Amino acid sequence: MEIDLGKLPFDLDFHPSDNLVAAGLITGQLLLYRYAAESTPKRLLEVNAHTESCRALRFVNEGRAVVTGSPDCSILSTDIETGTAVVRLENSHGAAVNRIVNLTESTIASGDDEGCIKVWDTRQRSCCNSFNVHEEYISDMTFASDSLKLVGTSGDGTLSVCNLRSNKVQTRSEFSEDELLSVVIMKNGRKVICGTQTGTLLLYSWGFFKDCSDRFIDLSPNSVDALLKLDEDRVITGSENGIISLVGILPNRIIQPIAEHSEYPVERLAFSHDKKFLGSISHDQTLKLWDLEDLLQGSGNTIPNHSAASDSESDGMDVDDSTTKPSKGTKRKNASKGQNFSSSNNFFADLD
Repeated sequence: MEIDLGKLPFDLDFHPSDNLVAAGLITGQLLLYRYAAESTPKRLLEVNAHTESCRALRFVNEGRAVVTGSPDCSILSTDIETGTAVVRLENSHGAAVNRIVNLTESTIASGDDEGCIKVWDTRQRSCCNSFNVHEEYISDMTFASDSLKLVGTSGDGTLSVCNLRSNKVQTRSEFSEDELLSVVIMKNGRKVICGTQTGTLLLYSWGFFKDCSDRFIDLSPNSVDALLKLDEDRVITGSENGIISLVGILPNRIIQPIAEHSEYPVERLAFSHDKKFLGSISHDQTLKLWDLEDLLQGSGNTIPNHSAASDSESDGMDVDDSTTKPSKGTKRKNASKGQNFSSSNNFFADLD
């Protein structure tokens, strides 16, 4: 299935329990579609969410709302039934909001263009953690739920681990020669995989983040903009050349290319709630829904059981002390500056 979005998309997310998919556009619009096998997706919602582009979005509150982030420094919560704004936080960050990810049922994290990561508690209705950890834009984040540690990657070429229990930056890697663009936790929490601008996958061992333990170069020279964990041994990659590949980790190998979105870069990848569909967005202004079982035919394995839990790792391990593609470092820099975020305490006041 293919959805013509009409404009360049920056992010997508699937509803946690229904056949709904949302996309955020360069125009600042939030679009919501209902999809089903063997039928044309139907647009349910079109909201002018932001004055600048809608770079990041996630379903929250059991799917009743979508939270979006923008270079206008705002974070907006939109009711998916009515399309009305539940609440808008104008100055959520001091710079452009570039990434939003779900952590738990009641927390999300957001990252901005100046390297700041914030954690928002939807029950306490406040910003509960703030980490000024990087010098460049936050490109991606993933969560180790067992130990409450948030792993982030940045255009400054480093990876960070923020401890949400202690509210401290626990560790940060040495500078890589590459911008780090995407991250997943694999091998039952023992490995952290990062996609880079040169196409090399960097493998870090949990607890030893200062330098990578392995490099996989077979996807070079095309940047790996998106990583999506299929299971503990396989990851789906989205590359600058539009190719979506299934890659094995330890042993490291390209199992097979499984799809070609277009000749343009794959911006994001996501699974539907039941893992029947793989969603991809690209600079060709389309959102494509791929039948995952069909994609994986010939890879020698079946689809793993889907789990709603976040990536986790063993807590027993210690951690050491607009239409043409712009460059990764510049496309997130044209941001108006925000103010103090003290007003954030009321952000989720109306989500319950």
